[in-house]
Parts: sequence; C-alpha cells; structure tokens
Amino acid sequence: MDTEDDLLAEAFLEFMRSERRSSNRTLANYELAMRQFREWRTPFKGWAALTPDDFRAFLFDLMKQERGRATVRLQFAALRSFFKWQTRRRGLKSNPLLDVQLPKREKKLPVVLTVKQIEQMLALPLTQEKSKRDAVWAPERDAAILELFYSTGMRLSELVALNVEDIDTYTETVRVLGKGKKERLCPVGGLALEAVQRYRLKAGVHNGALFLSKLRRRITTQAVDDVVSKYWRASGLPVHLTPHKLRHSFATHLLNNGADLRSVQELLGHASLSTTQIYTHVSTQRMKEVYNAAHPRA
Repeated sequence: MDTEDDLLAEAFLEFMRSERRSSNRTLANYELAMRQFREWRTPFKGWAALTPDDFRAFLFDLMKQERGRATVRLQFAALRSFFKWQTRRRGLKSNPLLDVQLPKREKKLPVVLTVKQIEQMLALPLTQEKSKRDAVWAPERDAAILELFYSTGMRLSELVALNVEDIDTYTETVRVLGKGKKERLCPVGGLALEAVQRYRLKAGVHNGALFLSKLRRRITTQAVDDVVSKYWRASGLPVHLTPHKLRHSFATHLLNNGADLRSVQELLGHASLSTTQIYTHVSTQRMKEVYNAAHPRA
C-alpha cells in the first residue's frame, strides 16, 4: 500500500506533468532522483522530517562515488523542485535544500565538427551499401534525418515527434514542438528539403509520423541514435557523433558565419540567452586557434 510520502511524490510528479507540462524524460529523472534519495536515506523518516544535514550527507556520498557534477546538480535540481512545491502547495514550513551548496558546473565546451566533416558524413547514407535488414527506403530516410538535424539544429526528441504536415515546403520551414510544449518555426535548407522529399516518395509517406521504422511505425529516439552512430562509425570521424553534436555544430557554424546570438537562441529553442552563449565560447576558441596558428608573433 502506498504511504503518505509515496502519495506526496506522486502528487508532485502529476503537478509537473499536468501543470508544468514537463517531458517524459524530465519526469523520469525527477522520479529517479526521489527514489534514489529514499533508498540512500535508510531508514527513511519522511520528507517533512529531513534537514539540510541529510542532504549535505547525501551530496558528500555522491561526490565520494565520483558522480559527475552535472549528474549531481540534476539530481538536486529535482529534489529542490520537489521541496519548493511542498512549501508552496503543501504547507511545508521551509525548504531544507536552500542552504545546501552544490558543486559548480564544469565548464566543458561542446564538441563541434568542421564543415568538411559534416559534409563527409552527410554523403554516406546514399553511397554506402544498404544492409539487408533495413527497409528498402532506409538510406533515403537516414539521409533525410542527418540533413534535417544539421539544417535545423533540432533536438533528437523534436525530430522523432515530427509529422508530415509539420514541414512546409512552400515557406521552407518546419514546425517544431520543443521543451515545455513550446512551438517554434525553423527555416530548412534546400538540400534538407530535397532529402526529405526523396525519402517520402521512396517510402510512400503521405501523412502522420514523418520518420518511420522498417515496421512503418514512428521511429524511436534509440533508433535515430543508432542511425547517427552507424554513419559516425562509417565516416571514421575521431569524435563519437550524436544528434546533439550535430546541434552543437549547427549553432557554432551559424555564429562563425555571422549569425547573431539572439537568432541562434530562437532557432535552438533556448529559453535563456545564457544557454546559447556557450557557442560564442566555442567560436572564440576556434578563432584563437586560427590566430595562434597563423600569426607570426602569436
């Protein structure tokens, strides 16, 4: 039977789902964070009885396990949201996490491919020998997936959720449903539109989900990850390629070629400009590398 503390956690997740409209991934992360804390804090004395020292001890234990800073911060973000909700909605007197100091974020610059590397990879789907396990139209689908990632900078989950009607070939835009169910329109390059049209004609995709599995169901995020990894291995690129690295490359190449930061923010669907500013650091780093290599007195 569910305890009062279980019901409290379930009510919070329902709030995040229905009122905050959080994604399934966010909900899963929040549920995991609460469950891991409860398993760690044995015997569990109830959410209302916890103190800042309980969470400091939990943080110390996570750091001893050499968990990544980003992982630790994500876990505590979930717990903080949970207790913030309790103070506002459930009458909890104080949030025990307010005075818990977390490790600072690691300043890692995103990995970005060169334009030449991108072009090398985009050419692969239609030139490689097709696997016997794939649908006959798989190369065209894979080419469209890679082209669309690089042309729009959309997230993996956003690409998987696309329907045929989301792409407007007349205005050369795609309607993307981003985080928090926020819609945005992204321009699409001509080569990407041609790749999508070529795939649709070969696969006979006229409505509903845009990208299909060989069973003609909406493709999954894992399947798209596998597609990108397949061509990364075939390309011989030194960096493990993921959909998010294509997103990084999209943003950095735009900035390198004169796009303004605010426009790139809108294209990526970032809520805050500070999130987009990481790409200016990448551009600056590349500029320094060119300078140091080229200037006689660098």
